Amino acid sequence: MQNPLIQVQQAKVLFKGQQAFESLDFNWSEGQHWAIIGDSGWKLTAFLETLRGNTVVSSGEILRPFATDYNSLKTAQKEVHSFRDLMAYVSQKYEFRNRFNQQDFYFQQRFNSSESEETATVSEFLKDVQAKVQGPWTLEKVIKLMRLEQLRDESLLKLSNGETRRLALAAGLLRQPSIYLMDQPMTGLDVGSRTAFGEILKEMIQEGIHVLLTASADEIPDGISHIAQINSEGIGQSWERNVFHGSGQDVQIKSWDWDLLRSLLPSNSVQKFSPVKLEKVRISYDGKSILDAIDWEIKAGERWLLKGPNGSGKSTLISLLIGENPQSYSQNIWLFGRKRGTGESIWDVKRPTGFVAPELSRYFPSNQTCRKVILSGLFDTMGLFKKVTPDQENLAQQWIQLFELENLAELPLSRLSLEHQRWTLLARALIKKPDLLILDEASQGMDELQRRLFKSTVQKICELSSVSLIYVSHYAEDIPEAVDLTYQL
Repeated sequence: MQNPLIQVQQAKVLFKGQQAFESLDFNWSEGQHWAIIGDSGWKLTAFLETLRGNTVVSSGEILRPFATDYNSLKTAQKEVHSFRDLMAYVSQKYEFRNRFNQQDFYFQQRFNSSESEETATVSEFLKDVQAKVQGPWTLEKVIKLMRLEQLRDESLLKLSNGETRRLALAAGLLRQPSIYLMDQPMTGLDVGSRTAFGEILKEMIQEGIHVLLTASADEIPDGISHIAQINSEGIGQSWERNVFHGSGQDVQIKSWDWDLLRSLLPSNSVQKFSPVKLEKVRISYDGKSILDAIDWEIKAGERWLLKGPNGSGKSTLISLLIGENPQSYSQNIWLFGRKRGTGESIWDVKRPTGFVAPELSRYFPSNQTCRKVILSGLFDTMGLFKKVTPDQENLAQQWIQLFELENLAELPLSRLSLEHQRWTLLARALIKKPDLLILDEASQGMDELQRRLFKSTVQKICELSSVSLIYVSHYAEDIPEAVDLTYQL
């Protein structure tokens, strides 16, 4: 019989003040590598946090035999210790600090070469990772496995979303874990990186790591041996990998009040100018070319997919369009018929454009509630810093009602689940009725059903308005039908 690693028995679990599971049973044994699936991203995260000891277990118990020998040794040596010393965890939220150990970044720093120098490089960041135990993972081995060789000297702020994900995975390995927990680890990875992820898992497993991750039912990576489905009670079903053919669920996805959405969107008026026109745009940092001779025109009402692998320059290109990149002034860039660098203010640039990206949520001050974040979209600021009118308050309330955020409106953005953060950011982008909407991996972090709802919402936005759209996603199934043009980097 295989030795047990973690045993959860009849556990009633509270996570962030809410009941997550009524009666959770789970047995993880040596040689097993688990993928946990389910319809609620919040519950998937709650399950991982339960294994980590970061939830309240009001009844039942959790046993962690994998750490028994380690705990006994450290107790005998009278050293401070925890079972967590043998664990690594990668969440969907990253918190990187600058050289002064302060997490006070702001969004524009990503595109300002002098200010990004305040941030550690990839190599410096990984060298600072502390491990409580000895293990096989060296800096060189981890950098090679995670394909970070070309990024050693890159500032953390300059990394793409997928590159940041690979860095977080690398840092976890340097902790020399025997248990590695990962929350949606393939989120943000391009097709090639997702394919390679299975090989990365296999190499981890060969070195003796036991892996448990959350994933969507249709994207179980190689190396996984067992699959479990979470529901409100606990584990609903479980399978061995070789007999798993999907969860078998065909759940009807919800929809919003589309009439309310229609009333909140701009009318179908035809715009006079093309929202975007780029001619031979070239962007480089420290002699490294990021964009080379980009020609692209987006005409009024067009809906484009912006494609390219991680690190291809998608975020840099978008930064030119939202007024955040200082190199835009030296380029042939026209936004809504006006050439950059002809006396316009940054507010003139931002006003017609709504923008959503998952990393935006990291840059709001900690006191910014869901309501304030939505209202900040009226002023294109990273937070609300001025008094608003009753009409503006009412407008924000309608967006809160549309996306069913009423019970969360006064909570800080950082305390919202990832899916509620995404709806908040979408409301923030749409509240000012933009002519151009840019959605950069905007549904990242949502569970499968929420992603389907997000897709249908964007489709409705396109059907009910004349807004122009730039859509970025590494998942073909997330792209709305209205997106019928493609620009490849």
